[in-house]
Amino acid sequence: MAERRSPFYSSIVGLGATMGRVGGDFISARYYSGIADEHLNTRANVGVQDLSTMGKMDIKGPDAEALVNHVIVNDAAAMKPGNVRYSTVCREDGGIMDDLTVFRLAPEHFMLVTGSVNRLKMLPWLQHHAEGRKAYVTDITAAVAFPTIQGPRSRELLKALVVEADLDGLKRWAFTSGRIGETKVMISRTGVTGELGFELFVPADEAASVWDALMKAGRDFGLKPYGVLAMFTLGLEKAYPAHGIDMDESRTPFHVGLDRWIKFDKDDFVGREALLKIRDKGLDERWTGLILDGDKPAATDARVLADGEDVGVVTYSDHGYSLGKVLATAHLRLPFTAVGTELSIAVDGQPVRAVVAPMPFFDPEGARLRG
Repeated sequence: MAERRSPFYSSIVGLGATMGRVGGDFISARYYSGIADEHLNTRANVGVQDLSTMGKMDIKGPDAEALVNHVIVNDAAAMKPGNVRYSTVCREDGGIMDDLTVFRLAPEHFMLVTGSVNRLKMLPWLQHHAEGRKAYVTDITAAVAFPTIQGPRSRELLKALVVEADLDGLKRWAFTSGRIGETKVMISRTGVTGELGFELFVPADEAASVWDALMKAGRDFGLKPYGVLAMFTLGLEKAYPAHGIDMDESRTPFHVGLDRWIKFDKDDFVGREALLKIRDKGLDERWTGLILDGDKPAATDARVLADGEDVGVVTYSDHGYSLGKVLATAHLRLPFTAVGTELSIAVDGQPVRAVVAPMPFFDPEGARLRG
C-alpha cells in the first residue's frame, strides 16, 4: 500500500516525532517526548495532535440528510447547522463498521469524520447507500488538515490565536468558524481525551503556517505535541471505546456501551431491526473496566480467568498515567462484571490480579470536559 503523508508531516518530523503507519495508508506521529510526558502534559496544560489521517466525507444535496440518517444510528434530522453528533455506523446485522462524528454544515450539507483506517471502507459504503438519492459523497481527507488542541488551557491558547470566533460561548458538540492569521478555520468543541478541547479543520495548503502559529503561541501555555499512543492512554482513562480495539464488526453498540446514541424512534436505518432484537433479548457479556496489580499492562487478547475459568478477553491494557495504575478493558461474561470482582490475567506468563472497576476510570463526572 502506498504511503501517504499528513499536511503537517514536515512540521511534526521536525519536532522529533517517531513516525509510524496509523491510518491505513497514512503515517503520522506515534510519540514525541514519550507517552507518559505527553499524556500528563495534556491533562495539566495543553497538547496538540495531528489527526489529519482521519477521514473527512463531504455529503451534499437535497437528500444529504436522508442519506446520513439512513447510515448512522443517531438522528441527523434533529441537527441544526453548527451542530455535531457522535454516532456509530452499523451493518444490517448490527455490527459496528465505524464510529464517527457528524457535522451539519448547512441544511443540505454534512461532513462525516471517520476513523483513519475505516475511511477506506466508509467511502464506498456511503456511495452505495447514496445510489438513487440526490446526495453526493466526496472524500476530502487530503484537502483538510485536522489538528486537535486538548487540555485545560486549550481555550486560553486558542483565544490568544484565533480571531472572529466566540470560543467562550462555543458549547460541546458544536462548531464555529474563525481565523488564524489569514487562514479561515472551522473550530469544533470535540475531542477524545476527556479534557476541554477543540478540533480545527484547516485547508491543507495552509496547514504549515497554522501549525507554526499554534506552536509559537503555545509556548506561553505549556503546549506540547502528543502522538497516537498518548491518545490511546488518554482515551483509556475515560473508557472511550476504540474501533479495531474494543469494537469491530463482530460487536454492536450494545456490546461497548454506545447504545445510548441509538435513536430507534427515527425513520428506518441500517441495522435497526437487528439492534432492536439485541436490545430486547439482552447480552451475556459486557465491556468492563479492570485495574491490574503490578506495573505491566496485559497483552491485547489476553484471557481473563476466574478461579481458572475463562470468562473473557482483554481488548486494551496500558498505564493510566493520571492515576498511577495499570488499566484494562475487557469483554467479560455478565456474572463476572460486578465492581470489585477479583479476576486474573496472565502477564509475561505470570498470573496477575485484576479487579473490576467502574468506568470511566478518570473524572467520572466529566467535569474537565466542561472546562
